[in-house]
Amino acid sequence: MNDIICPNCNKAFKIDESGYVELLKQVRTQQFNEEIDNRLKLAEQEKVNAIQLTAAQVESKMKDQIAEKERQLVAAQAEMNRVSNELNLKIEQAKLEQQLSVSEAVKAMEKERDGLQNMLNQKQLETQLLEKSLQEQFQSTLKTKDEIIKLKDEEIAMRKDMKLKLSTKMIGETLEQHCENEFNKLRATAFPNAYFEKDNNSSSGSKGDFIYRETDEQGNEIISIMFEMKNEGDETATKKRNEDFFKELDKDRMEKKCEFAVLVTMLEAESELYNTGIVDVSYKYPKMYVVRPQFFIPIITLLRNAALNSMKYKAELALMRNQNIDITNFEDKINAFKEGFARNYDLASRKFQTAIEEIDKTILHLQKTKEALLSSENNLRLANNKAEDLSIKRLVQGNPTMKAKFDDLDDRNSMTGPNSSED
Repeated sequence: MNDIICPNCNKAFKIDESGYVELLKQVRTQQFNEEIDNRLKLAEQEKVNAIQLTAAQVESKMKDQIAEKERQLVAAQAEMNRVSNELNLKIEQAKLEQQLSVSEAVKAMEKERDGLQNMLNQKQLETQLLEKSLQEQFQSTLKTKDEIIKLKDEEIAMRKDMKLKLSTKMIGETLEQHCENEFNKLRATAFPNAYFEKDNNSSSGSKGDFIYRETDEQGNEIISIMFEMKNEGDETATKKRNEDFFKELDKDRMEKKCEFAVLVTMLEAESELYNTGIVDVSYKYPKMYVVRPQFFIPIITLLRNAALNSMKYKAELALMRNQNIDITNFEDKINAFKEGFARNYDLASRKFQTAIEEIDKTILHLQKTKEALLSSENNLRLANNKAEDLSIKRLVQGNPTMKAKFDDLDDRNSMTGPNSSED
């Protein structure tokens, strides 16, 4: 038997072993349940407490972490601000140094640019002065050249007019018409008693162009000339030279009983022989002359004056014979006169030839002078073009130092131009 003390009344009572076991079992079950409940509650409370503690710890830790992060953030922000300030300071310092360097560089560049600009302005001024001087010289030379060319052209025209005053084929008139007109201009004053008409008598099978006859007041014939005119249009397949017409002209002279024969011709225009003016061809045919048209009147005058002098001597001879004057030596005088006349004519012919040669030389010289002036004009034009193309860069071409300076100046101008910008 076992005694059990009631927990409520504190009385002891005995129970048997089975009852004890049952009771113990009940007690244990209740206590256990209570203990379990208590422990569950305790455990729940501990759990809650643990959760709360854990939550509090976590919250505290999180707050600490947040605080630490905030502290670190503040520190990082401060560091960043410090670094930013240092960077800004360095940037500002760099900008200041850059501005200072740029300012100094710009000043140096501007100074160098001003120096180069002054040099350029000076060179441009020199170029302008040189160009102006060259242009003035060019204009003056051109004016002088034009005046000289004008004078030379006038002189050439005058010389040519002296040589070829009469045209070979004058507009509206033939060589025959021209000679007739030239004679008629002087007929009334210089040849009042002369006969000058076309040869229309072809009974012998041929005829000349004109016959000139002149008589004195008593009707005595002074001189007679058979004229033949030939220009370039009168050439034929068989007759192209002046000599080809000599035989026929001499035949006409004799048939028409003329003393002299004269061929007025423009054939063989390049012949130096016939371009002398008056050519005596009596070595082939007696009393025959070949002349250019400009000597048509002079040959008539020359032969007429010689005939008049001959008539004068003939008259004196007749008078002397009538007066029974000794004329033993008169024939010698006549012969001397003829020789003198021939000599004077030869001298005159050579003078004509010399004059024509000098005219040709003068024309050639003037042509060469004209060509030289035209060539000088071309050279002056080239000089003017070179002056217009003159520049500083052309003047310093081949100088690498000056080229580098000009390139550097261009780069600086592009950097400091209106479109450039600074950081």
